[in-house]
Amino acid sequence: MTTAVKKKVPAPNLKVVPPAKGSPPLKVAPVKTAIVKPVALKTAAPAKPATVPARKHEFKAGDFVVYPTHGVGRIQKVDEQEVAGLKLELFVIAFEKDKMILRVPTTKAKAVGMRKLSTPDVVATALNTLKGRARVKRTMWSRRAQEYEAKINSGDLVAIAEVVRDLHRATGQPEQSYSERQLYEAALARMAREVAAIERIDEPAAVKRVESALVKKAA
Repeated sequence: MTTAVKKKVPAPNLKVVPPAKGSPPLKVAPVKTAIVKPVALKTAAPAKPATVPARKHEFKAGDFVVYPTHGVGRIQKVDEQEVAGLKLELFVIAFEKDKMILRVPTTKAKAVGMRKLSTPDVVATALNTLKGRARVKRTMWSRRAQEYEAKINSGDLVAIAEVVRDLHRATGQPEQSYSERQLYEAALARMAREVAAIERIDEPAAVKRVESALVKKAA
């Protein structure tokens, strides 16, 4: 077998021929460079949290209010707090007796049963309730205790007065059990605090006023 051998072909000798004499010079078109103006990039402004439109409220700073499960408190201020990107208005309520601060959304205040102090007519009805006869159901104490506790936490001044009336023991009557005494004192304190706030007296004076109505009943 024979192998074909490729011969290297020399590259042609290229000569640069100068332009002929008298011929015009070659013109080279200038290269245009485009000037790119810097463009200011607009950055999106951070999204502002949605706000709750301002509106008038039934309660304002400085008002005494009744919160069903805690009794009488006083609104310190109406505050704003951001929750999940939404600004909420809150009633900041102080309960001095319990040394507690409670924050209630303004839109939920009515739904949870928060109310203004009772009117003088309601106070008069509650005090007259104390003078009535005790109405004790003949059921197990555990069930009655639940009913009493529900009345205390209802925030209804007349209902609370019913608990005070039913659990009060006059001289010569059987003594209260420990659990009865606990519920009685809770109802008495809850009622006295509201009476004190309404009549602008201190709590001990309000307790005496409530107890005087109970004494009249016993007499």
